[in-house]
Amino acid sequence: MRILPPDQTVLDHVAARGPAIVARAVEWANVNSGSRNAAGLDAVLHLLEAEARRLPAEVVRVPTAGSTTVADDGSVRAEAHADALRITARPDAPVQVVLTGHYDTVFPAGSAFQSVTTRPDGALNGPGIADMKGGISVLLAALEAFELHPERERVGWTVLLSPDEEIGSPASAPLLAELGARGHLGLTYEPSLPDGTLAGARKGSGNYHLVVTGKAAHAGRAFHEGANAVAGAAVLAARLHALNGLREGVTVNVAKISGGGPLNVVADNAVVRFNVRVPDAAAAAWIEDQVRALAGEPPFPGLTLALHGGMTRPPKPMDASQTALFEAVREAGALLGQSIAWKPSGGVCEGNNLHAAGLPNIDTLGVVGGDIHSDQEFAWPASFVERAQLSALILCKVASGEIDALKLKQLRLETA
Repeated sequence: MRILPPDQTVLDHVAARGPAIVARAVEWANVNSGSRNAAGLDAVLHLLEAEARRLPAEVVRVPTAGSTTVADDGSVRAEAHADALRITARPDAPVQVVLTGHYDTVFPAGSAFQSVTTRPDGALNGPGIADMKGGISVLLAALEAFELHPERERVGWTVLLSPDEEIGSPASAPLLAELGARGHLGLTYEPSLPDGTLAGARKGSGNYHLVVTGKAAHAGRAFHEGANAVAGAAVLAARLHALNGLREGVTVNVAKISGGGPLNVVADNAVVRFNVRVPDAAAAAWIEDQVRALAGEPPFPGLTLALHGGMTRPPKPMDASQTALFEAVREAGALLGQSIAWKPSGGVCEGNNLHAAGLPNIDTLGVVGGDIHSDQEFAWPASFVERAQLSALILCKVASGEIDALKLKQLRLETA
């Protein structure tokens, strides 16, 4: 594999657009788009739509399905979600590449962290600048440049920008599954690790909400006539926590207990919220059995339990297709003077969904940054061009056949 003159034209186009690639990510990050900030999500979607229309592609908003959420009082409520944005070019080409990202962030509308600044060391500090508005800018820059390549007609591509990744993709999961099933190769734009390392194998993740219903009573006059849901929730939380260490690689994080009321009332409602992480499908089945067994056994009389949720992102192991794809990306990076390495991650993303649907994919092709999900989130400006050039070169090599996307897909199906 080597950089040919048509490839260099593509790479030069990315380099020439460097300041604009950074500037638009800063503009997007300055607009709050927390996962449940409908107005902010719509505002960012308008900005993304305008940029997407610079590409020779079909650009459409895709309505997403609703989902349900469990309130702190244990009631189950319907939740609406913003539209996804789908950008498609050459859907009938023999090779199909799926590129995904999300335009929601973890920062709600009322967050104090609302704008991008430049640190003394030159890094950009802002909400979503790395995770992943910077990544979306890299994605679009790579595609814009690739469209100059003479062999582009061999490759079709579809971009999906979703509004709900940070809350587990409850609405966009079906869209990801559909794309994963029909694509040959996936590229996702989460930020890399702070040193530029990519995520390799990823654990799977599940989110659960265990509703505990008891019986209210006066805490002084009739304490023994009640059944304390908060006390029951505490027992259940301890039992869940005790599952840690019983199976290698499986973790259970009890994140929140809500419910109860006045101090003189025996609490009749509580909700235990917890997350599980698993290394493989067998571990996922094991923890599911453990959780359901706990949810079927109230800790004392008078309580009833209702379990909601489940595994939201399957594990993404380093199978044969992933290994072959990483080696190809490493070789492409070397041509650019970029040292590409990877290591396992306990984190999850849309790459888990795509892999489960049969799509080999690299899911940390976004900017180099760190401290995501905090007000210290940062991205290095130089990495915008570097990462866009890496993706653009990957696309060039897919078009030339030097990266054999069809073979990678076949490898993935053989190990599914």
